[in-house]
Amino acid sequence: MNFDYDLFVLGAGSGGVRASRISASYGAKVAVAESMFLGGTCVNVGCVPKKLFVYGSHFHEDFADAKNYGWQVEAGEFDWPVLRDNKTREIERLNGIYANLLDGAGVELFEGHAQLVDANTIKIGDKTVTAKYILVATGGWPVVPDIPGKEYIITSNEAFYLPEFPKEITIVGGGYIAVEFAGIFAGLGAKTTLVYRGSMFLRGFDDSVRSFVKDEIEKKGINLRFETNVTAIEKITGDDDAVRYQLDLTTGEQLHTDLVLYATGRKPKTANLGLEQAGVALGDNGQVLIDDYYKTSVDNIFAIGDVTDRIQLTPVAIEEGMCIANNLFTDNPKKHLDYRNIATAVFCQPNIGTVGLTEAEALVDHTGDLDIFESRFKPMKHTISGRDEGTFLKMIVRRSDDVVLGIHMVGPDSGEIIQGLAVAMVAGATKAQFDATVGIHPTAAEEFVTLRSITRGA
Repeated sequence: MNFDYDLFVLGAGSGGVRASRISASYGAKVAVAESMFLGGTCVNVGCVPKKLFVYGSHFHEDFADAKNYGWQVEAGEFDWPVLRDNKTREIERLNGIYANLLDGAGVELFEGHAQLVDANTIKIGDKTVTAKYILVATGGWPVVPDIPGKEYIITSNEAFYLPEFPKEITIVGGGYIAVEFAGIFAGLGAKTTLVYRGSMFLRGFDDSVRSFVKDEIEKKGINLRFETNVTAIEKITGDDDAVRYQLDLTTGEQLHTDLVLYATGRKPKTANLGLEQAGVALGDNGQVLIDDYYKTSVDNIFAIGDVTDRIQLTPVAIEEGMCIANNLFTDNPKKHLDYRNIATAVFCQPNIGTVGLTEAEALVDHTGDLDIFESRFKPMKHTISGRDEGTFLKMIVRRSDDVVLGIHMVGPDSGEIIQGLAVAMVAGATKAQFDATVGIHPTAAEEFVTLRSITRGA
C-alpha cells in the first residue's frame, strides 16, 4: 500500500520535532501536526519561560547582597510587563527556530488539530492523509480539581501571561512546579502562600532534600500550609473594590488572596485524538500505553514524551524521539532509553539537582549496605553578603562495592553541577574514584570529591 507519508507525528513539542527531523534525515517522508505552538510545553509554558522568571525573581536578592561587596544599589520597583513581554519575545524567537528546523529538514507542518480516523489515516481540518507509521507526541496539560469556584483558578500556563502582577498569591500543590512558582512570585514581590494536602512537598525527592528546601524557602517569607486543602473558592471584593478571592480550607480557616494558582498535576493530552477508534489502548490517567520500544497496542502507532505519563522531562522526550527515528528508519539495532540515573533539576530557590536513587529507594534493595555522606554549609558568596542561605549535599554509596547510587544537592547552580556528576553516575563511578578526583577550589562542587566522613549507615 502506498502512503502519503512514512511518518506522521501528532504534536510538535520537543520530542515530536526531534523524531520528525531525525526521521527525515534518514530519508523518511515526514509530516507533523500542531494545533497550538511549536516547541511544546517546555518552550512555551514550561521550563524555558519558567527559568527566565526564576532569573528575574532572584535580582532582588542580588541587589541586597551587593551592599556588603561595596555596591550601593537600590532595587527600585519591579516592572512586571517588562519581564513578561521580554519573555514572550524570546518564546516567539524560539517558535521561529523550531519552524525553521522543521522546514530545513523537509518536514511538512500542518497547523491544526489532527485526529486518527484509523490506524493509518489522519484528518486535519478538512484534509485527510495516510501514513505508514504514526507517532503520538501531544504532551500533557495541567488539571485542576472539580471544586466550587474552579473557574477562578489559573494554572502555570496562564501565569506566564498575567495582565497584572498580584500583590498576594496562593499556590495550591506540592510538586516541583508549585514550589518553583512559589519562589518566583515571592521573589518578584508577591506575598506568597503555598497550600499542600500532604505533610511535606516534593514527594519522590530525597527526604533530606525535601526538609532542607522547606527550611530554606520559609526563610524567604513563603507561608507553607501543609496537611491543608481548598474546598471552595469564592470571588469577593476587597476594601479598594479590587477583585479578591476567598479560599475555604479543610482546617476550617479561610484565606484571602489576589490570585489562585493550582499546580496539582498534569494529564496526558489524549482526548479527541481518535486514539480509541484506531485501537490504541489508554491507561487509567488517559496515558498512551507503550512497550519498551514505544509501540502502542497498534503495531504501527508509537508514542513518546509526556503523553505516555512516564518521566515528564524534555530531554527524555528528545532522546525517545531519537530512538523512534533509529528504530523505524535505520537498520541499526533497536534502541530505547535507559531510564536509570536521569539527572534533573528543580529551579526553586535555592535550586535542587539530583541524580540516581533517593535514600528511601536505595533502602528497598540495599538496607544495611549503605553509607550516607552529607554536608551542609554556607555558600562562599554569603560569607560576605550575610544572607542566611545554606547549601546541602548528599551522596549515597553501596558499601559492599563502593558504587555511588545517588547524588543530591540543594544550592546555587545545583543543576549545572549535577549534570556533570550524572556522567560519572552513568559510568558506574565508585566513591573511591570521587575521592581520587582533585577538586576545583574554591567551589561548592568540590565538596563532592572531599566528602570523607560517613554521616550514617543505612
